[in-house]
Amino acid sequence: MTTFLIAIVLLVGGYFVYGKLIERYFGISVKNVTPACRMADGVDYHPLKPWRIFVIQFLNIAGLGPIFGAILGAFYGPVAYIWIVLGCIFMGATHDYFSGMLSLRNDGMSLPDIVGKYLGSGMRKVMVVFSAFLLMAVGVSFMNGPSDLLATLTGWNMHIWLSIVFVYYIIATLLPIDKIIGKIYPFMGGVLLFMAAGIFFAMLYKAFAGDISMVELNSETFRNMHSASATNYIFPTLFYSYFVWCYFRFSCHAVAYDGTLHDK
Repeated sequence: MTTFLIAIVLLVGGYFVYGKLIERYFGISVKNVTPACRMADGVDYHPLKPWRIFVIQFLNIAGLGPIFGAILGAFYGPVAYIWIVLGCIFMGATHDYFSGMLSLRNDGMSLPDIVGKYLGSGMRKVMVVFSAFLLMAVGVSFMNGPSDLLATLTGWNMHIWLSIVFVYYIIATLLPIDKIIGKIYPFMGGVLLFMAAGIFFAMLYKAFAGDISMVELNSETFRNMHSASATNYIFPTLFYSYFVWCYFRFSCHAVAYDGTLHDK
């Protein structure tokens, strides 16, 4: 539990301390008007209330994150704390902010378009192919993960849930953000926040009551605790997981997130 609490403190501290440091690179100002307001058309550019954007992006980022994080921790042991904490502060959060601000300062461009603007049309084509391949791979994970969970909870055939999730996936992607995502995601994000808070306080209560015991990160546990460690290396597996996750977040949601908030 000590390692877990230290990790929480580092994540909160990283937001307030390191977050202020990286903000300086963009010279943010409340006077800057975002593309969503400046180029509003009700389709690709549509302003939303900040609290809705926060909850939507919390769900986008953390939807499967707790599942993947728990799996990595169970596989590799407490050494995963290093990747989760340092990865979130110095890679995940920083990557999201920098890439989002680049999109914001370029009229909400996607990553391939930004790359093409600064590195030429050749690199843009490379990024389009790479993005399409990666988004298909992660899209499968996004459909398969929830469908499997829903099938387990309801007893329905997984293929039924896959069809439902796939139809929703297409509709939510094609319609303007305020039609479905802006209405449904805040509710689901609120449920996820409630669940996270409930689990956190339950863990604290049971830990101090002596009902659960969490393995601490120390000199003895600072190792690969995977049952098949000979073929499942810590590096680069955990590092690669963060790379894919960060890239996917920006590719799908840069415009939806930074394109709808004031530049502040």
